[in-house]
Amino acid sequence: MAREFHRADRVADAMRRELAQLIQQEVRDPRLGMVNVNDVEVSRDLAVAKVYVTFVGEDDRAKINTSMEVLNKAAGFLRSQLARAIQMRTIPRLQFHYDETSVRGQALSALIDKAVESDRSHHSDDGEDER
Repeated sequence: MAREFHRADRVADAMRRELAQLIQQEVRDPRLGMVNVNDVEVSRDLAVAKVYVTFVGEDDRAKINTSMEVLNKAAGFLRSQLARAIQMRTIPRLQFHYDETSVRGQALSALIDKAVESDRSHHSDDGEDER
C-alpha cells in the first residue's frame, strides 16, 4: 500500500526547502556559517516546526551553540519570511535543533573503517588472503 502524505509532511517539505534558501540569503550574522537544513518535523496541528540543522565543517561545540542561538533568535524573522513564501493561514512556530545524526554517522563510519583495516592487516599478517 502506498504511503499517505499528510498535510504536515507536505508543509514540512516546503518549509525545509524554503528555510534552506532563507537562512543562506537573509540571515546576515557573521557568527553563522554554512547551514544545512537536514529535516523539518511539523506537529500534526501545524503549530510547531522542529528544524534540524548542521553546520558545514564545524566541530567546535561553542561555535555550534552560538550558531544555534543566532538561528533561534532569528526564528521570528524567518517565520515572517516563510509566511510570504508559503501560502498558509498560519506558519508554525520555528524551533531550531542541532542534528547530531550526521556527526554520529561519521564517527561510526570511521570506527567501521578502522575495524575493517585492522581486520585486513590481521589477516594479511596470518598469511591469509580472501582473494
